[in-house]
Amino acid sequence: MAQAITAHNTESDPPTESPESRTEVMPETQEPEHYGPAVFALKLAQLKPSDPLNWLKLGWADFKRCPRIGLFYGVCFFIMGHALLAVFQNAPAYVLALSAGFLLMGPFLCLGLYDASKAMQTHSHRPSLRASLVAWRPTKGTMGIFAGVLLILELLWGRASLVVFAVTFNTMPTTDHLLAQLLNPENLSFLITYTIVGGLFATLIFVTSVISIPMIMDRQTDAVSAGLTSIRASLQNPGVMFIWGALITLLIGLAMLPYFLGLLIVGPVIGHATWHAYRHIVPVE
Repeated sequence: MAQAITAHNTESDPPTESPESRTEVMPETQEPEHYGPAVFALKLAQLKPSDPLNWLKLGWADFKRCPRIGLFYGVCFFIMGHALLAVFQNAPAYVLALSAGFLLMGPFLCLGLYDASKAMQTHSHRPSLRASLVAWRPTKGTMGIFAGVLLILELLWGRASLVVFAVTFNTMPTTDHLLAQLLNPENLSFLITYTIVGGLFATLIFVTSVISIPMIMDRQTDAVSAGLTSIRASLQNPGVMFIWGALITLLIGLAMLPYFLGLLIVGPVIGHATWHAYRHIVPVE
């Protein structure tokens, strides 16, 4: 009887393994997952001077394929332009700094345009205004962090602009004959200083954000990796990225001239083109 009970207990007890065997048999699920190449290992394309024009052509083609989406965002740019005009009329010292804010908000506003271009290029989904309006949701946390960083840079730019004005003028210049006041030879040092300060901040914002936001939306990467990748792309292709930044500045400047009406078309085209710039610079693996 005792032998039977002993045999039963022996059969029911699970087999034991030595510590060595447990160490050697390691489940694959416990291995760290691979989340893609490191930010500095990501291969970036070598660009040509003609690439920015090609991006604009692709952006124009996307605009023609989904004009209703483009015009919706074009109206948003149009409203932003008139808001900038209102600031110029009431607080001229903030105009150039808030112009950077215009360029700062542009990429985030263009998220819907990036989504539409992605849909047309990858056929991942049907491009629609509704889908473009919620394109930010999957990466809202990362987008918020990145927007916060750019907002800090924008606030620093605005403060630096006020300091330059305060050092140069005893009182803030009025909007009456503002251009004549600023172009006065006596204020040449102000123009040089203001241009240098503004150029430094504008370059920093552009270099950091030129492809960051479409990259965050597309790859759902973190804000730091996206910003560093954008900086890498600019340092690797400084001449081409300078051309691209100059084209954006020139086109937006020209679009503002006839009561900002040009922004109805130029804004969306640049948004679509930025998506193609990102896809060219960071090729699909």
